[in-house]
Amino acid sequence: MTLSGVRRKTYQVKIEQIVIGSDAPVRVQSMTNTDTADAELTANQVKALADAGSELVRITVNTPQAAAKVAEIRQRLNDMGCNVPLVGDFHFNGDRLLKDYPDCARALAKYRINPGNVGKGVKGDEKFAFMIHTAAENDKAVRIGVNWGSLDQALAKRMMDANLALPVPQPAEVVMKEALVVSALDSAQKAESLGLPSDRIILSCKVSNVQDLIEVYHNLAARCQYPLHLGLTEAGMGSKGIVASTAALSILLQQGIGDTIRVSLTPEPGSARTQEVVVAQEILQTMGIRSFTPLVTACPGCGRTTSTVFQELARDIQQYLREKMPVWRLQYPGVENLNVAVMGCVVNGPGESKLADIGISLPGTGETPVAPVYIDGERKTTLKGEHMAEEFLALVEEYIHTNYGIQGKKREPAKVIPIAALQ
Repeated sequence: MTLSGVRRKTYQVKIEQIVIGSDAPVRVQSMTNTDTADAELTANQVKALADAGSELVRITVNTPQAAAKVAEIRQRLNDMGCNVPLVGDFHFNGDRLLKDYPDCARALAKYRINPGNVGKGVKGDEKFAFMIHTAAENDKAVRIGVNWGSLDQALAKRMMDANLALPVPQPAEVVMKEALVVSALDSAQKAESLGLPSDRIILSCKVSNVQDLIEVYHNLAARCQYPLHLGLTEAGMGSKGIVASTAALSILLQQGIGDTIRVSLTPEPGSARTQEVVVAQEILQTMGIRSFTPLVTACPGCGRTTSTVFQELARDIQQYLREKMPVWRLQYPGVENLNVAVMGCVVNGPGESKLADIGISLPGTGETPVAPVYIDGERKTTLKGEHMAEEFLALVEEYIHTNYGIQGKKREPAKVIPIAALQ
């Protein structure tokens, strides 16, 4: 849902079974952090990311050893029944790797090229041309990904020099942000002149500051019809990375800008790489743009809820629903729109539970340890005792089977009403 109810119109880019741009859904991307030369480890992480909901997965292709394993990774994924498109991330030596390893060039669904890292001068132009020709010959899409930290220095210098010659020069940061946009647009036009169709090109201009990212993408979106990939580069770790990415991406998405997104989180030590996929999905789902998995409404807790029962139940339900989704997507179409409420006391609990498809309202501290369960707005049963969590999970399962199975009444996803229609 956007402020106008309309997404920005772009070319549509088809990447294997995925369509990006215009009226297609906003896609979730992610990237592995494994050594691509380890085909088994990389394929397993790609599979985990795809199972979590990533619709495209980028892998680093930085060495001959990595390039030599890309086709094997693709085959391993096929053997596991995982058809997620693979994106090759190239810097510095992409032309050489694509030339020396044609199986790599064919196995990838999309190439990511950073204009700032291709090379300088005539040699850089030749390397860029070779990569574009390779993409065109293999019918591959290309993301031209400009990055604040690796901006084409020759272009930046030319623009800085031109700015200094003005009677009233602009601040350096203004010129740098314009240079990001110019680098992306010039590179896209160059790619088209080399034979890559406009509907095979995606652009991105990543920075690490929220306000800068919003400004750059507003500028870029106003000057082209290429699909745009959004992401706050080097977003950070934990809540900082989540909050910063959510703030930047939500504003742009709300204004109809953005066709694919990635949340570039620094993983906590020992944490799953899939967290960035979950955050990206939850950004889209909480904004009403797409639905991926049933979400649990839960209260934050207060002095009435010193018991941890409702907290543990909310956590366990959310985790259980997400783990089940790879199978449920196929078995129960529309289940991603399910709304579950797990409330901690009688103040707002019954009301929130009635508004959910299925909800439970725990009694709170010091109150009778019984919990009414509401289904489609009506009180259906009351749970109590130490097996309350398992019994509520069983009720959720029953509800899903009844309502989203072959004969279910809720197979059609809920319609999203544009804000403009409500005003």
